Amino acid sequence: MLMPKRVKWRKQMRGRMRGKALRGAEVAFGDFGLQALEPGWITARQIEAARRAIVREMKRRGKIWIRIFPAKPFTHKPPETRMGSGKGNVEYYVAVVRPGRIMFEVAGLSSDIAIAALKSAQYKFSIKTKVVGRFAEGE
Repeated sequence: MLMPKRVKWRKQMRGRMRGKALRGAEVAFGDFGLQALEPGWITARQIEAARRAIVREMKRRGKIWIRIFPAKPFTHKPPETRMGSGKGNVEYYVAVVRPGRIMFEVAGLSSDIAIAALKSAQYKFSIKTKVVGRFAEGE
């Protein structure tokens, strides 16, 4: 599971997800990419599940790039806990994803296999995504 090696601050504020992705919105490494269409938090488990789905579909051919990293700690208080008494413990890490962000890229495959692999990864996320090609940025 992906998580930071070390962090400066153990717990973070929630923050806001306004606007489009500032960077990482173009297919840079591969031929096809999986692009986020709405803002959200992608957990480390979702990233790993999507990676496994893509690798299974690719059948050990081609190359895959993961363009997001879960660096934000998600805290959670135990059930039936009274209000107050501070912030909860860190349960897992999330990646903040804004619309337009390319999350995964694949290369070295035929287009139908690459699209099928990325479509199988779409089911693992809680946000809407679409498959984009390298030269389809002007949509």
